[in-house]
Amino acid sequence: MSKEKLDLLQGTLDLMVLRTLATMGPLHGYGLARRIEQVSGDQVLLNQGTIYASLVRLQQRGLIAARWGTSDGGRRAKFYSITRRGAKRLAEEAENWQRLSAVIDRVLALPEGGPTR
Repeated sequence: MSKEKLDLLQGTLDLMVLRTLATMGPLHGYGLARRIEQVSGDQVLLNQGTIYASLVRLQQRGLIAARWGTSDGGRRAKFYSITRRGAKRLAEEAENWQRLSAVIDRVLALPEGGPTR
């Protein structure tokens, strides 16, 4: 397996953010980014701009909500949580991802050196 960091396909970060919030409950942006990195085995590294762009996009679509609170370090932070609409979208997108992933797996499993035309 390659040691290089993975490039995310468009839309996959939003899916990971929704799943992480559904699993972990409310998190601030930094904690959310670190959790995704941890679960990925550090194959995905998220900078502040990337995670916050996703959070803004998801909030604008009504898929997550935000409230101000205090982090474990005593700093004021915005905490994000998944909405009902977000949970519904997560279920739909997870199903789509599973279907797409199965198709890609089948295509990649084709033997090399097949007939040429």
